[in-house]
Amino acid sequence: MSQFNMADMFGKISDMQLKMKEAQERLSEVIVEADAGGGMVKVKANGKRELISIELDRDVIDPDDKEMIEDLVVAGVNKALQKAEEAAKAKMQDLYKDILPGGGIPGMDLSKFGL
Repeated sequence: MSQFNMADMFGKISDMQLKMKEAQERLSEVIVEADAGGGMVKVKANGKRELISIELDRDVIDPDDKEMIEDLVVAGVNKALQKAEEAAKAKMQDLYKDILPGGGIPGMDLSKFGL
């Protein structure tokens, strides 16, 4: 019968927490791009759901149609953030496979962590 080693368990939990923190920090390296208006507005975001850039096509800049620009920017940002969330979730799932062999701890719900 194997003996339960509390120090070993806490060491593994500490290692797992460190790897999880590193994985979350690497989300800034995940870059996605989305567009709206047939490419007239392009938005880039990272896996931390932070906007990196917004690019407007010259044809979309019409001072007399301010609402169209606003709508296209909102649409592009929302698409980019949705893509960023999906990409981050996929990246974290891949990393957690390495951290938690066998798909995790039985009975532990990882959905709170975006998994």
